[in-house]
Parts: sequence; C-alpha cells; structure tokens
Amino acid sequence: MDPTPILARLSPQALDPLIRRLFLADGPCAAPGDRPVPLSRLLSFTGEQPALSERGLSGVAAALVEQASGGAAGEVDQALTTALTSSLRALADTGMDDADAVRLLPAAFARRLCEAVPGATRGLPPDAAQLHGLLLDAAALHILHFLTRRSPYVAHTLVEQTRTLAGLIDGHGSAAPRTPPPAPEDTTSRDAAFEARYARATATLHNHLTIFGIDLTHSPDSWPLDAAYLGLQCEPGPQDGEAAAPGAAGQDDPPVPAEQALSGRGKVLVRGVAGSGKTTLLQWLTVATARGELPEALAELRGRVPFLLPVRRFARAGLPAPGTFLSAVGYQEAKDAPADWTERVLDAGRALLLIDGIDEAPESDREAVRRKLVEWTARYPGNVWIVTSRPSAVPGGWLAGEGFSELSLAPMNREDVAAFIQRWHRAAAQQSPADLDRLGHYERTLLNAVRITRDLGRLATNPLMCGLLCALHRDRRGYLPNGRKELYDAALSMLLERRDRERAMVATDGVELTRQPKIQLLQKLAHWMLVNGRSEMDRATAVETLARHLPAIPDAARQGGSEEVFRHLLNRTGLLREPTPGTVDFVHRTFQDYLAARATVQRHDFGLLLDHAHHDDWEDVIRMAVALARPDECAALLDGLLAPHPGVRAAEARHRKLLAAACLEHAAELDPAVRARVRRFTRDMVRPSTPAAARALGWIGPIVLEMLPDPTHVPDSEAHLLAITATSIADDMAIDYLTGLRERAHHDIRAQLAGAWRRHDTARYAREIIAHLDPAELYFPVSDLAELHALRRLGGRPHLQIAGPFTPGQLIEGIAPAEGLTRLWLAYDLGVSMEWLSAFPELDTLRIGRRIPPVRGVPDGIRLVQM
Repeated sequence: MDPTPILARLSPQALDPLIRRLFLADGPCAAPGDRPVPLSRLLSFTGEQPALSERGLSGVAAALVEQASGGAAGEVDQALTTALTSSLRALADTGMDDADAVRLLPAAFARRLCEAVPGATRGLPPDAAQLHGLLLDAAALHILHFLTRRSPYVAHTLVEQTRTLAGLIDGHGSAAPRTPPPAPEDTTSRDAAFEARYARATATLHNHLTIFGIDLTHSPDSWPLDAAYLGLQCEPGPQDGEAAAPGAAGQDDPPVPAEQALSGRGKVLVRGVAGSGKTTLLQWLTVATARGELPEALAELRGRVPFLLPVRRFARAGLPAPGTFLSAVGYQEAKDAPADWTERVLDAGRALLLIDGIDEAPESDREAVRRKLVEWTARYPGNVWIVTSRPSAVPGGWLAGEGFSELSLAPMNREDVAAFIQRWHRAAAQQSPADLDRLGHYERTLLNAVRITRDLGRLATNPLMCGLLCALHRDRRGYLPNGRKELYDAALSMLLERRDRERAMVATDGVELTRQPKIQLLQKLAHWMLVNGRSEMDRATAVETLARHLPAIPDAARQGGSEEVFRHLLNRTGLLREPTPGTVDFVHRTFQDYLAARATVQRHDFGLLLDHAHHDDWEDVIRMAVALARPDECAALLDGLLAPHPGVRAAEARHRKLLAAACLEHAAELDPAVRARVRRFTRDMVRPSTPAAARALGWIGPIVLEMLPDPTHVPDSEAHLLAITATSIADDMAIDYLTGLRERAHHDIRAQLAGAWRRHDTARYAREIIAHLDPAELYFPVSDLAELHALRRLGGRPHLQIAGPFTPGQLIEGIAPAEGLTRLWLAYDLGVSMEWLSAFPELDTLRIGRRIPPVRGVPDGIRLVQM
C-alpha cells in the first residue's frame, strides 16, 4: 500500500473538525486551562451523560476511514472502523493529563493508544492494519495539536513541543508526522540483523558495576549488573510534583521506584548528587532495553534502541552527531553498521537517548549542550530522552522550555541502606574468601552501626558511600573511621596500600610504589583535571603531566619513566580507568575531587579555590579542602568566601556565603571568631521567602539548624517555610528543632512534618513528632512496616498515604483499628487488585496518585478519586 495519496487526503482541514468532536466544547463546565488536566475530563464520550455517544464515536472513526480511502467503500472498512473506534476510546484509559500527552509527541502517543488495546488490529489484513496505523498517527498529531491550542498552560509550559506540532501540521501541510521513505527490503533486513548484534553487544558492554572493595583478596574489576543493581527511587522535581489532593496540600510526594517515576515520560532530566547512582540507572535502562527485559511500567520503551552517551567523553568537542553515536557509546564494531542506520532509527522515533552527566561538561560549554539537545529533540520527535546531572550544575527548569520534566534521585532510606549492606555481603561471600566465616558478623555489626551512629548514618546515603563503608568495615575487621575526611583517607589506604598486599601481588611491571608516592602522583592528575575543568584526560596528557612531576618524587622516578609509572597507577591502584582507548579518568568523581583538594591545599593555592567558589563543580573540592587545611588556612578560606570577590554577581555571592556555612561542619579546628562571623553573615539568609529557597537551604546540612530562628513565635506562613528547611535535612538533629512546630494547627505545617517521617529514625520521630500532630484532614504516610507498626501503636490514624511497597496482608494486619480508617491515598503502585479494601468497613475514599495505573476491584461504596 502506497501511503502517499492517503496522507495527502488526511489534511488538517478534513481532520480538525472530526478530532474536535472527541472533546468537550469550551463553556462554563469546560476543564480549566491554567494547569494540567486529565484527558478523561476533556473527552466528550466519557461520564454519565456523554455529549458524544458510542455511536457518535464510531461515526468519527468511520469518517476518518472514509477520508483516508477517498470515499470508496471497502469490504474491510467496517472492521477497520471498529478497530479505530477501540483505539480512540483508549484516550479515556491512558491515565495521562494533557501536558503528559503533549510531552510524548505524536509517534509515542499513538503507540500508547495501540498498547492500550493490544488486539485492536487482530484479524485485519496487512493493508488494513497499516492504514489503521496511519490513521492513528494522524489522529494523534491532531489531538495533541488541539490540546496545545485549548490550554494556555500546555502551550506556555511545553513551548518546543507546541512549535513542533504546529510545524508538523502547518509547515508540512499534512496531518501526519514526517515519515521517512520506506527503506528497500534488503536495507531493512540488514538493519534488523545489525540491530540484533548491537543489542547483544550493548547488553554485554554495560552489564557491570564497580563495587568498591568487594574482596581485596580476589577483587574483580566489576560485578554483574544483574546481581548488583539496587532499585533506585526518584522524587519529582519542584515543577513536576503531582497536584495536591484536597486535604493533602503541602504534603511531599513520596519517592517512587525509578521505573515508575520514568513511566510515560518522553523527556526527563534526572538530578543526583555524586555517587547517587545516575550512571547506574542509565546502565540498567540500557541493558534492560537491549535485552527486552524492561518492567511493565516501562513497556513503552520496549523495542527501542538504546544509546548511552557519557558527556565526559566529548565534553570539549560537544555532543556527537548521530553518524558518530556508535563510536561515542563505545561500540567496537561501529564501522560495520549499515549506512545511515542511526539516522533511520532516530527518524522513526525508536531511539532511547541516555545523556549521562551534563555536569561533566565545562560550565562555559553547557549552554551549547542545551542548544544541541533542543535541536535534536525538535528534529527527531518521538524518541525518548533521559539526561542526568548533578543537582547544582544546571538551574531549575534548565530544559523545561523543551518539554523536559525533572526528577531527583532520592537519598537511600534506611531500608535501602540495609538492603545494600546485605547484598554487598552476599556478593562478597560468593567469592569464597578467607574470611567467609566472619562476613555474617561484619554484616550484622555494620547494620547496627549505621542505625545508631549519627556520622555513619549521614554518610550512608548513596550507593558509592555505602560500598565504601562496607569495604572499609570489612577491611578493618569491624571498625570504621569517623567523618568524611577520615573515610576517604582510609579508602585510599585500602585501595593504594593494602589491595596488592592482601592479594599477595608481586610487582609484575617493575614498579612498586608505597601509598604516599601513589597519592602524590594521582593528586597531580586530579589537580590538572580540576584546573582544566575536565573529568577525563588524554593518556598522552596524563603521561606528560606525570613526567613534569616525577623528578620531585624520587621513590617513583628511580623505578621507571612516566609511561611505566602511568601504567602502574592505571593497573594497580584501583582508582583510575580507561573509559575509551587513549583516555583516562577516575573511577568516581568523588575521588577526583578529594585528591584535587589535597593537591590544592598542599600547594597553598587557596586563591584558586576562591576564584572558582561560585562554580558548582568546585563545591565538593572546597568542602574537602576545609577538612584538609590547617586552622589558619581554613579561617582564611572561609573569610575569603564571605568577602566580596571581583566579577561575582549578587546571586553568586550569596551562594559563596552559604557554601561557607556548609563548610563549618568539616572544619576540625577553627577560630571561634571566624565561626561566629560565618554565622553572622548567613543568619539573614536562613529566613527563606519561598518554598524552593527553603528547600535549598537543606543543602547546607545540619549546621543550618543552629542558624534557623526559634519557630515558636513566628507566623504560620514563616513557620511553614522553616518546616520545609528543617525536614529537608536528613539528620535526626532536625527532630529537636521540629518539636517546636509540632503543635501548630496549620494544615500545611502538619503535612510537612508528617511527610518527613521516612528521613528519620522511625521510633523517635513517631514518639516526638507524629504522636503530637493533629490528625484532622491529614494524610499520614507509611513507607515500610516499621512505620506501619508505629502508627498502630499510636492507635492508628483515619487518613493514610501508602508510600512504599506492601502486600494486602501486611496492610490488613498493620492498619488498626480497621474501623478507624476512612480515607486511603495510594501513592505507590502495589500492583494488586483492590478487593482487600473490604477489610476496612468505614473506608469511604480511595485516592490514586497521578502516576499509578488504573486500579481494579474497588469494593462498592468506596469513592475512587484519580488525582
């Protein structure tokens, strides 16, 4: 079937009136246009008294079929009309709002409708099934274009998608998106064969993770992703949170599994601190997509072609062109790809583009990266884009104008940390180590230590730090250093000094260095990367850098030249790696920053730190420099952060002062006058005026609690902002401050306090905060069994928010008294039918989070509210 004449007949003038019939006419009852609106509320064929009957919906589908066929009736038209009617009816079942739909763009939106009715075209002849696809693509385009015209909110928020849709209709004069010409049959078969080879190679390439110090005696370079991946959780970005339900305003949305958070999103920016698992998440998506093993929540990614593009590899040259994607992702057989294969995948809207580490690009080049992303997403609609970055590397809403939503990787909670420690020790036991009989003891004592030791609990918030704690705890036979500086020093000792000794390694390369020369040389490489704004360097540059410094380190110089020493550091330290032939980087950015800070302090180059203190990629270096500096140097550095600095804007000056406050906890010894000066300069800054500013103050850490004003006598509006700041600090020191807010009657304050439960010790928070909150119209979140049982001991609560994985049996047993529950908010997909709710006789309302799939089996008498 030649689609050209069909597409020509599907003109905007013919389709627009038909598509409008699917939606309610504007009027006093029309849904608002100043915020996202569920599609089900906009449709004319839903509700108790639909404006468009079932026959009318079938009439719209028949008119579309007739328009495509040029008015000629065919014997399969009735079956095709029935199939198209089913696909259009699926608009009511997507669970999306108008903004979600427009984010997907036509090809992905049409696929969503097809997936909702998987058997719609079963039994149709091939030509009829192809025509169904063409009609659904055309309808999807006009539906999305209609939504951008109907809603000022959508048009203003999703500017790039709105332009793209308008261009597809007006610029091309066709109802269908740009369709590449059909490939010859031999090209199609070659593409399919190559794609299968690429998928296998990609799964193999990325199916590994580094688990630091799994086994010093038999330490592998990596661990299979299948065994090591710990499901990560995401929190919505500030502009992406679900609209609060009535009675739930001010309450935080709970973190949800990454696959659930990413579901249905065509463009996402994922933020996460160093070591939080950003790269791991993208590796998992790459492998699962290549293998066809994606969970049901990410079914829309099935069949896509993944491209994992680490920004560090091309930070200076800019994002690669599609023709060089295969080389950029590290595919060894790139030269064997069929000509223009990548372009065909992108044109068809079948790619999954994973752009890892925007923060790895120099700050001055990030705007060029953004422009390239804008160009790509407009040129290749229908593909899925997931971009990662450190939180402060790019401003909020950096890609919002291009239709990107934002998510943040959540810190690991108590259950995540416990699961990681248990999995780490199981992985270590599988290596059959000499200390197998002691691993169980190590696991139990470490689980207890991170639970009761404040410093360790604060460090164990991401996979990297948890891995280091596990390795060091085992390496030191059950003892751990205190504080971040001591932890990194001990990690370097373990990796640089004991690693080879424990493995009984002899010097096979003719070079045998002790710990200190290794550190000095690695510091030179880290310092070069810091000064040059790089997270990766050419091998030749690394060798040249070592050559300049070797004469000053005689223990290393007498054992070989710079090339031999470089190979020794690469092969024997466990801190360097070769991501691609001819380049070198540190196994994790955290080690690079720590070693760069050591080098800077040793060089007394505090002016360099002060010149760059307002740049986000220097934050961790400066905090570590404060921990490493002598008292007088530390005082001078903090005073320099407070003082005016040439060329620094007002917002940057404020950031520098807040950084000084964040550094206080790292200063082992500091002149009290300097400490008082830092607090004086920052005291007025810790009275935020907006929720976003209040949340950002949590970045400073527990020290900010000492600067916040007494909450007892401030008005409710300010008390709410103080509650946001204090609850964003995941440290039990915050509980003492929050006790001054627990008696407030204002709903938003109570909701903020209730929503922070998961960040603190369960029993203490329940006793000192939850027990004192007035339960009126307040949803109490429960994310694990400990919280559920704590609420039961408090006598239960009438309104609960399910914010974690439970089985029906656990909830039936744990929610007591059963007759006390009147409202339930499901913010976590339990993946089961809802008949179990009949165990709660007084339950009258079930609220379903916006990203929860439609539920089934809700007992009669319970009102279902889809948010």
